[in-house]
Amino acid sequence: MNRRKLCTILISIIAILALSLPIATAQNDCTLDATCPDFGGLSAEAIAAYPEPNVVPLTPNEDLMYDRTYYQLNGATNIYDAPNGNIISALPAGFNFVTVQNIRDGWMEINDGQWIRADNVQDRTYLVSRLTGVLLPAEGLLYPMAWTLVNQYASTIPGGIPNEVAYDIMWRYTRVTLYAEYNLDGEIWYQIGEDKWISQFTVGKIVPVERPVEVDTERWISVDLYEQVIIAYEGETPVFAALMASGLPRWETVEGLFRIYYRRTRIEMSAGVPGDDFYYLEEVPWTMFFDEGRALHGAYWHDAFGYRRSHGCVNLSITDANWLYEWVAQDFESFNSPDVEEGGPAVYVYHSGQYAGE
Repeated sequence: MNRRKLCTILISIIAILALSLPIATAQNDCTLDATCPDFGGLSAEAIAAYPEPNVVPLTPNEDLMYDRTYYQLNGATNIYDAPNGNIISALPAGFNFVTVQNIRDGWMEINDGQWIRADNVQDRTYLVSRLTGVLLPAEGLLYPMAWTLVNQYASTIPGGIPNEVAYDIMWRYTRVTLYAEYNLDGEIWYQIGEDKWISQFTVGKIVPVERPVEVDTERWISVDLYEQVIIAYEGETPVFAALMASGLPRWETVEGLFRIYYRRTRIEMSAGVPGDDFYYLEEVPWTMFFDEGRALHGAYWHDAFGYRRSHGCVNLSITDANWLYEWVAQDFESFNSPDVEEGGPAVYVYHSGQYAGE
């Protein structure tokens, strides 16, 4: 099975400008003068009986999303002991974010006794994502659910041109029901309504996985690197699902079975080589380490969930990361790790499909 392309920009341009996707055998549309093949979709009556996924979406937790202001540093940055004081350290140029405690006369205090010039930063709080995951019904989903990953119009048939006349635009992160699927030359098209189809390349689908025999914890988590969806389970039952962003091929999120072993509500993260891939991130929220330096955590510095983009960690929206953190904390019966801890929920990292070209 092919996989949606990594380049979000290209896909967005295709969707917004309604350019034609590659079509091998399907017609662009069905008219009175053309006979459509049977794509196997559900009837209007069946769709009307189940118009929306039977899930409960979380409410964006604004108290957590905006309890801090996040600033990105522009280039190498000196850190001073006071405004106009002495340089006590420096950060090399890179992907660097700080939070600010005080602002005074063109200076910002980023930590106690650590000041930087205010003209060397940009406020990036607007990047904090409002995306939320969903609580799943105990009885399961009648039909699969997915999130759209780009702004797009549906097509009338699999492989058809996006139809701006017949359908309203679907904004990114719209929850859709996948009533049926049709394989067009190796590319899956999903039916999301009556005569409404979208490509697999433009959605992240909830695909519950059978509990691996090696998982010996009641609560466990699956990380689907193909669909970019994380699912929390209690026993055999999926209870929560959310879009995520895992590691890029250069810094992959490794497949395998792990356990959560260290947790912090806020933690500093830094790695990489100056001049290449250096990053420094203050106060990364709701962090749970499961594979050496790889962790599940909230990400305030981007809103690009559903695609690979991290240095190996599993990025979640702040609301989703908080829900998962509190759910795991119930299992440990503590909110923070006293130190490295044992017996944490299992984390199963896998691919439910294969990316194109890999």
